[in-house]
Amino acid sequence: MKTIHTIQELRAELSAARAAGKSVGLVPTMGALHAGHASLVRRSVSENDVTVVSIFLNPTQFNDKNDLARYPRTLEADCRLLEECGAQIAFAPSVEEVYPEPDTRHFSYPPTDSVMEGAMRPGHFNGVCQIVSKLFMFVEPDRAYFGEKDFQQIAVIRRMVADLGFKLQIVPCPVVREADGLAMSSRNTLLAPAERAIAPQIYAALSASRDFAKSHSVAQTREYVEARINAIEGLEVEYYSIVDADSLADVTNWNDAASVVGCITVYCGSKPIRLIDHIHY
Repeated sequence: MKTIHTIQELRAELSAARAAGKSVGLVPTMGALHAGHASLVRRSVSENDVTVVSIFLNPTQFNDKNDLARYPRTLEADCRLLEECGAQIAFAPSVEEVYPEPDTRHFSYPPTDSVMEGAMRPGHFNGVCQIVSKLFMFVEPDRAYFGEKDFQQIAVIRRMVADLGFKLQIVPCPVVREADGLAMSSRNTLLAPAERAIAPQIYAALSASRDFAKSHSVAQTREYVEARINAIEGLEVEYYSIVDADSLADVTNWNDAASVVGCITVYCGSKPIRLIDHIHY
């Protein structure tokens, strides 16, 4: 596996691959890789001749400087994992390489990017679209792989791909969970032992709400999930939205959409660490 730090070298490497008729898969990451990321990489390796994994902690999608400062940085371990998974290229550029000048582009795809995470983290999805669009331009992949844990992010990226006319396939990949149900996330490493012990209660509440929803309204189900999680000391729901899986618009009745998903963000611990998850009804 090659570790590449510049756009010029990346393009030269991929140009040679394309000249040989090879397909290219891209797995965008912010590093601090875990088994969830590994599942995306292995999927790409199985479906493409060349897999590029970007490792870039993108500053433009953080609206909280403290969150950016404490985000885990583990480049050496990340590269070892990628090599084990069979990736051909790790692209790990500097901030100056990606943003030689401030990116002033503005992306807006309401309601997809204006609800839930979009409402709670102003500018977040604009930053996501900035970096993902740049990576698509640098790599020109045939396929790009994203974890469904970031359910809303995939919906926003689909809108951006359609808007900008990128000729690629977005491949959503299932959430990978710990044995106790906690969705794998780079932020999990920031949890203290006591916090890690209660964090699985988020998914436990979501899972229980599926049966609850069979005999209760959307509003009652939302209240059930919020009350169950908030009753646990150390957990606090920021939002729980039950939405149309395609548009992300709120639903008031279970038959309002062909596919309904519940998306949640919970603060865990005293610092606190912000954890997201979702469930399909």
